[in-house]
Amino acid sequence: MAAEFDPELLRAAGQVDHVEYHPTLTSTNDYARDASARYGRHESLLVIAAEQTAGRGRGSNRWWTGSGSLSFSLLFDPVALGIARQNCAMVSLAAALAIVEAVNPRFAPFSAGIHWPNDVYVGLRKLAGILIEVLPDGRHILGIGINVNNSVDDAPQELAELVATMLDLARRPFDRGELLADLLSHLRTRLAQLAATPELIGREANAICLQHGRPICVQSGSREFRGRCYGIGADGALVLDTAEGRRNIYAGFLKPVDDA
Repeated sequence: MAAEFDPELLRAAGQVDHVEYHPTLTSTNDYARDASARYGRHESLLVIAAEQTAGRGRGSNRWWTGSGSLSFSLLFDPVALGIARQNCAMVSLAAALAIVEAVNPRFAPFSAGIHWPNDVYVGLRKLAGILIEVLPDGRHILGIGINVNNSVDDAPQELAELVATMLDLARRPFDRGELLADLLSHLRTRLAQLAATPELIGREANAICLQHGRPICVQSGSREFRGRCYGIGADGALVLDTAEGRRNIYAGFLKPVDDA
């Protein structure tokens, strides 16, 4: 375990059963999926990687893992935490709220917000991404990547105007172990709220949704929806004002409006 990451602190902060640190992995989500066979259904596993060589986003997207970023995955069973199966789709919003709570005090006066369904932005630039995968037995792998101590100066040219990093915003580096422990503590609280009062997660996500009033195109299954974002519903849906009326969309991929 790297000195920056204290396994005991991380276990206590997130009530995590097992913590693993790896200097290099292709993908923390892939590793957690392979490792899931070694652990019981009610055991949780935190996997941290200093470097990902093939970090993944949704669909065929790739996540830029610059040197100094924070990449990890959490394997857990949401039902064991009391989260109703119909509310498991809101885990991504609960995680996004936890990220915002952890990062915002560290680079004020800048402020992060949510892009439905699974991203954290500062203004028009992406700071963090979330990827959730569901195993056949219902366990979830929550993958999170945050641009912490990496810099936009080192990003691929095609991403330079699309991403933000905490280092660039605050003009100082951060202790990633402390940030991760703080995030895990907030995540524990948010997942408990999702179990007890799921509508609270939807309302608070809506309050910091950065897409209000913006044109949006969503691919949901075989259908494509265009309209203006009305916000995020209490049930976690994207509420879209379309030419055919207001629609609630529960799953889908955002598409660039110009390319839609």
